[in-house]
Amino acid sequence: MSQSHLASGIENLARQFQVFAQRESDVNPSPLYSILARNVAKDSTMLTLASHARPGQPVPNIFFAAVHYLLLSGTQHPLAAFYPSLTALPAKLIGVYPIFRAFCQQYEDQLREIISTRRVQTNEICRCACLLPMFEIVSQLGRKRPLAIIEIGTSAGLNLLWDQYGYRYGDVFSGGNRTSALQLDCELRGPKVPPLPPEMPEVTLRVGLDLHPINISNPDAVLWLRALIWPEHKERFTRLQNALEIVRQQRPLVLAGDALKLLPTIMANVPMDTTLCIFHSFTFNQIPEDARQEFSNILISASRHREIFRIAYEAIADGTDPTLDLSLYLQGLETRQTLARAAAHGSWMEWLA
Repeated sequence: MSQSHLASGIENLARQFQVFAQRESDVNPSPLYSILARNVAKDSTMLTLASHARPGQPVPNIFFAAVHYLLLSGTQHPLAAFYPSLTALPAKLIGVYPIFRAFCQQYEDQLREIISTRRVQTNEICRCACLLPMFEIVSQLGRKRPLAIIEIGTSAGLNLLWDQYGYRYGDVFSGGNRTSALQLDCELRGPKVPPLPPEMPEVTLRVGLDLHPINISNPDAVLWLRALIWPEHKERFTRLQNALEIVRQQRPLVLAGDALKLLPTIMANVPMDTTLCIFHSFTFNQIPEDARQEFSNILISASRHREIFRIAYEAIADGTDPTLDLSLYLQGLETRQTLARAAAHGSWMEWLA
């Protein structure tokens, strides 16, 4: 790689860390990651280490997750004192960056290996609270027929079981499985109230697709899921643990492979007396534009034989609020509507429709 290309790549990474730092200050509070990201953005040595991430991966996320993973694995270092996920009384963040930098230099080889081989595969279970009204609308538009759901980028498959969890939207609504160990809270913003189901829609078929699904029977794979959670977000660790227990009992079907290749055959075998719904959350930010278009073309083609619904919970552009979009594919045509804005981790939703 030429010096000019290398410099350009480092500058781009610096911008990514700057955006990440701002977002973590304003949207998903992580004081630790915000401070670290601001400093990494000005540190060419750390940016060079981070540059070993796979193409398409969100670099700040995987870089900080790699460090978190080593600490959660039991690596002894003064840096652990700053991580609320590792100590009940974390140290004040003044002076954290030199210690973080020393850790990265000491474990550079291990970090490079993790950064270059792992993927960001978060299963943020609270996103289900934002997906729930979308599935209710799909159920209504599908004339209350049973749902057949296919998730793209399913990771460990936790969001496939959205109908098994309990939900609370402040004083506005509570429902779902109120006896579940997993009760999800979501703040409703704005004047409009989303359509929330008095009874859960029936789901008769659920399939998850992922290039590299996470095997929840593998302790190391589960540790990586934990490492992807911000260190301050203790409630997310608890939700993950509770969701994993439910999924271990239910075992939804998760298939490894390229969705562009698997999807046509799977859709062709979905019973016609069901409402087919494809959904994905924070997956398409890691997919090139040409693959996104091919995905849409597959649904357009399949819609010549049946109607297909698609729920997209994505933030394609850096620094913008994620949106929840509902598409209907019918007779080779697509219609799409943005129905809500929401937090990346599902903590709040603003209904727009």
